[in-house]
Amino acid sequence: MKTLICESPGKFEYTETGIPRPEDGEVLVKINKIGICGTDIHAFAGNQAFFSYPRILGHELAGEIAEERSFSAMKTGSRVAVIPYLHCGKCKACLYGKTNCCESLKVLGVHTDGGMREFLSVPAGNLIMTEELTDDEIAIIEPLAIGAHAIRRSGDLRGKTVAVVGCGPIGMGIIAQAGTMGARVFALDVQQEKLIRAQHSFKAHEGFNIKENPIEKLREATNGHLADIVFDATGNKDAMENGHQFMGHGGIYVLVGLYKDNIQFHHPSIHAKETTLLCSRNATKEDFQKVIQHLKDKNIPTESYITHRMPFEEVKQQFGKIANPSEMTIKAIIEM
Repeated sequence: MKTLICESPGKFEYTETGIPRPEDGEVLVKINKIGICGTDIHAFAGNQAFFSYPRILGHELAGEIAEERSFSAMKTGSRVAVIPYLHCGKCKACLYGKTNCCESLKVLGVHTDGGMREFLSVPAGNLIMTEELTDDEIAIIEPLAIGAHAIRRSGDLRGKTVAVVGCGPIGMGIIAQAGTMGARVFALDVQQEKLIRAQHSFKAHEGFNIKENPIEKLREATNGHLADIVFDATGNKDAMENGHQFMGHGGIYVLVGLYKDNIQFHHPSIHAKETTLLCSRNATKEDFQKVIQHLKDKNIPTESYITHRMPFEEVKQQFGKIANPSEMTIKAIIEM
């Protein structure tokens, strides 16, 4: 089968590999579409945490059942979403339902080989039937689920003022879902075009350019109170260390983005506000199901979320292009 391997930072190679044989409890999935994630881009660039080479990337996957298994009700040809977080089911985190941060977690395409290939063998428990959705919609469930999990971590959003820092795929997903859940949402980014898109397509109440006095503008828009909840979706050190400034007293600061080294805060600033600081990692099946319902209800503008497409055969040539900030990429999809 056709397989694309990231051999080392900056180097992709196509190769032929054997079709995997499912082990006990696994199902063979034919991959139809693959979303390119910030994780993939960082891995290609050589600055992704928790990573080693060579690696088959790809964990935002739309597929279909290639072979029926007697223990599974899923039939050949059934469309499925892949939950790419392989958890042990036995550690304390798993027993508490926090499979997203299992003590021995392995993420497809990060800690173990992922889906940039024609077929992938996946534990049946990591598959969700998605017959009512298109392959495009299935391919964007995972990044949207990361946003759904961050929102669930932050609590009830009804009537709350929310600031989302970073209008990439995770940030846009948070903006769309937070608005649907009753929040007044403000978008913050350094790229004006993304701020315009956040308002027009993802229904942000207003967008502020981080280079143009955003704290004062947010303060004015909120009658001096700033945001009840701030989500960082940048993974940028400077942004993560300063995003709490958009938060009002008694607020919640949620770090969704991941930076590979130390970050630090001015403690008096976060202490004075009695900041609740949360980290949000990955997602659970509950979050996937929430996103599936959002997609069924057409709460997510799929056509605006997916901004770039490429055939599998051209990934090696085009990958650098979609990673370029000038492309204004939200989500790029690989079509098998």
